[in-house]
Amino acid sequence: MPGQCVIGLQWGDEAKGKLVDLLTEGKDLVVRYAGGANAGHTVVIGDDVYKLHHIPSGIINDGVQNLITPGVVINPPTILEEIKQLADKGIDVSTRMKLSQRAHVVMPWHVLEDKMWNRLVSGEDNIGTTLRGIGPCYADKVGRSFAIRLGDMIQDDFPDRVRRIVAVKKQVLSSVAGDDMELDAEAIIKEYAGYAKQLASMVTDTNRILLDAVDQNKSILFEGAQGSLLDIDHGTFPFVTSSNSSGVGISTGSGVPGNWMDQILGVCKTYATRVGGGPFPTEQDNDKGQHIRDMGNEYGTTTGRPRRCGWFDAVAVRYTARLGGVTSIALTMLDVLSELSEIEVCVAYDLDGQRIDYFPAHVNDLRRLTPIYETVPGWQTDVTGARSLDDLPVAAVNYIRHLEKLIGRRIEYVSVGPDRAQTIHIKESVKLDEYLQTRAV
Repeated sequence: MPGQCVIGLQWGDEAKGKLVDLLTEGKDLVVRYAGGANAGHTVVIGDDVYKLHHIPSGIINDGVQNLITPGVVINPPTILEEIKQLADKGIDVSTRMKLSQRAHVVMPWHVLEDKMWNRLVSGEDNIGTTLRGIGPCYADKVGRSFAIRLGDMIQDDFPDRVRRIVAVKKQVLSSVAGDDMELDAEAIIKEYAGYAKQLASMVTDTNRILLDAVDQNKSILFEGAQGSLLDIDHGTFPFVTSSNSSGVGISTGSGVPGNWMDQILGVCKTYATRVGGGPFPTEQDNDKGQHIRDMGNEYGTTTGRPRRCGWFDAVAVRYTARLGGVTSIALTMLDVLSELSEIEVCVAYDLDGQRIDYFPAHVNDLRRLTPIYETVPGWQTDVTGARSLDDLPVAAVNYIRHLEKLIGRRIEYVSVGPDRAQTIHIKESVKLDEYLQTRAV
């Protein structure tokens, strides 16, 4: 299966990193194609915990080439710190990873802009940025005139480019930042020239590598960042990220033709979470939500912020599964619900007195939704030791089957804990309805 991709189907934090690590074995390349250091992917192997932001989750596996492609924006000091942390664990990233010359660079003025604009927007209009300069960097990428790519940092005109950009940014930002604005062009030139030197051996034309791999029919795994409901075009705009984080972004971010993809694995939790502002129809701002937060340790990998928690929204996940061309589902965090006697699942919405079964496009409509729930029995049994369907309580398998029918896609993986080993693979030959009949006998 040459072209395989893992994408999140909710608002991020679905445990995509674990699935990417699990599926990396046997792959020739693992590709990160969107987002930046605002992503937080965690891989747990035994007692070792790896927290990754820029670097693809396939980096733990020796013998696999990892690529960061043009759709990603890179913060040099952040990625260098990640490289150092991995080196401390015995992983030489320089031999396992290549960075695209075309990838855009998060510069100091982007971080400054992010903090300044965030300061001016408050309350329900605050989009919940991680303040890492990701949005402003993508804005400059589209605007082009003030953008800097990795390949630009080794060009002779790099110092002059920085001086010109800093001069303009100072003019634009001074009315907001006042005396707080610190942008020293010469210091930035010196600092980033140093970063360029440290990263030089890894910077190359990843488009050529990937297109050659396609021609040679090599096995490639693409790693999505954030979640589909945060997609800049198709998510809960404006409370979204700055890139195409759904399946539609694979080709634009990586440079690989979309018709080359064989499998799109959509990852979703058995409940729902999101960070920051924006509509969240099934949010439980109550004891049930706090229970889920505590059981799932729902605090951001990147920011440490507590995540908002709620019930599974089958309408939203069905939408993102269709949007991304998802072929099968990985259902994570089943263990988090183990203590509940009853579990709610959103199967439709009430919008101004009308029942609807689709995900509205406008934020004002999303805010007026009232979820319509179905209640399913819980299992109240610890499932963290389960390694097959036979190890799961019947009520847990019933819940899995129920979600599978509501989403309209086969559930292929079920995760019962953070470790790589705590993943149950449901083979395509296993039909859950038939399986449950055998358990009932």
